[in-house]
Amino acid sequence: MKRPISELIKNYQDKMQFARAFRYALWMIGWDTETEAPRGALEERSIHVGTLSRELHNFSTSQEMIDLVQELFDRKDELDSLMHTEIKKTHKYLMRQLKVPVDEYVEYQMLLSKTQTIWADAKNNNDYNAFKPYLEKIIFFKQKMMSYWQTDTLQGYDVLLDQFEEGMTSTEYDEFFVALKKDLVPFVKGITSLPKQEFSFLNQSYDIDKQKAFSHYIMDVLMFDRTRGLMKESEHPYTSGMTSQDVRWTNHFHEKLITSSIFSAIHELGHATYEQQCNPDLDKTNLGGGTSMAMHESQSRFYENIVGRSFAFWNVHFPKVQALFPSQLKDVTVEEWVKAVNQVENSLIRTEADELTYPLHIMVRYDIERAIMKQELTVEELPQEWNRLMKAYLDIDVPSDREGILQDVHWSSGMFGYFPTYALGSAYAAQIYYAMKRDFDVEDSLASGNTQAINEWLKQKIHWHGSTKTAKQLLLEATNEPFNPQYYIEYLKTKYQSIYR
Repeated sequence: MKRPISELIKNYQDKMQFARAFRYALWMIGWDTETEAPRGALEERSIHVGTLSRELHNFSTSQEMIDLVQELFDRKDELDSLMHTEIKKTHKYLMRQLKVPVDEYVEYQMLLSKTQTIWADAKNNNDYNAFKPYLEKIIFFKQKMMSYWQTDTLQGYDVLLDQFEEGMTSTEYDEFFVALKKDLVPFVKGITSLPKQEFSFLNQSYDIDKQKAFSHYIMDVLMFDRTRGLMKESEHPYTSGMTSQDVRWTNHFHEKLITSSIFSAIHELGHATYEQQCNPDLDKTNLGGGTSMAMHESQSRFYENIVGRSFAFWNVHFPKVQALFPSQLKDVTVEEWVKAVNQVENSLIRTEADELTYPLHIMVRYDIERAIMKQELTVEELPQEWNRLMKAYLDIDVPSDREGILQDVHWSSGMFGYFPTYALGSAYAAQIYYAMKRDFDVEDSLASGNTQAINEWLKQKIHWHGSTKTAKQLLLEATNEPFNPQYYIEYLKTKYQSIYR
């Protein structure tokens, strides 16, 4: 005799709430490790992470949970649309999780609990050899898991790509990057061949406490709800949230690089706005938060570049920067500032790259990741291959591993397959921008001093839905057409032809 569907749903929701408590504890340990936990406690934290990860894995893959999820999946036509979507997602994740032996899963989680700290130290000390054995272990685990997760339709690197952007394969990414190379590489070369304008004010010293004050100011401009989130410092800025009610982000501050903290803040607040504007009713489901990494990156890149590097934005907010740093900026006009923060030049660091050369940085990482997962590159060869590709794509020599292979946090977190979503997200952002402009004057709205009109449009079209819809569905509904990379190419060419006319 079948159990009532309402009884199954209640049982499922109770179990998911129990699992969320474990995930919250693991999330808090991860946040603490990244921001302010003492390094001396690294091994002890790793043990606790291992214990919690094992208990969570055992609970989530218990026969009782398998039977419950399978029965709900088999009877999904009896569920409402929201629960139908949730069960399909839970079932897919559970089937993938069951393919990984528990001891390997726990060992991998314990490894990741240490590697970000080890990476940060290696980066600061310019010591790739210190990180190399750990990176080798991470890649070993990812390749094993990739083999476990392969299906008839997903093979090799595509398995990892699909986890960050469902439905995107290396074939589709290749087509996207070919379009960018064809149109943007010659355009970038034309821009970078022009005489370079010097903006010496960017190279001065900027008090770190005042930079922090401006980050807090930007939080209010972008309307971040401080009662449901906070900011800390970390080696690599990032955003993390368990629910729409607890969204945290970090920044980093360098005395000689004021633009880094400014645009990292705007970028991360784009992520945070997405998380805070999700429907809170989704918090107790697995459908809260951003629907995909590319859609998430579309929001951070939208705020950072389309909003944060615009004249309309700085016409209102540059006086605040001048007030904080009068000796450095008193003779600088808003026009000079905007041109400076949009200057195109081949640079070493992805996170400091201008909008135009940024996708070339992503191509470097994409090519390397694909070669790693095909076992065409060893960990020993990575720095040399990195340097070769930087020369090929950006015509730049890499002086150190700190500014090369060690610059990003992602691989220390096991996030292979994430990088291409940055470029895809930038392209999504451009298409969203053109759709938004059809509904209201985006630049005029920024004269209000905040991003309320922009936030509200994005909330209605994208944020509120969490992950109840795929990125492709959201983009189609928000812009009235499928993904079209030509919007991105047109946006970049129009913007930079105007700046460099």
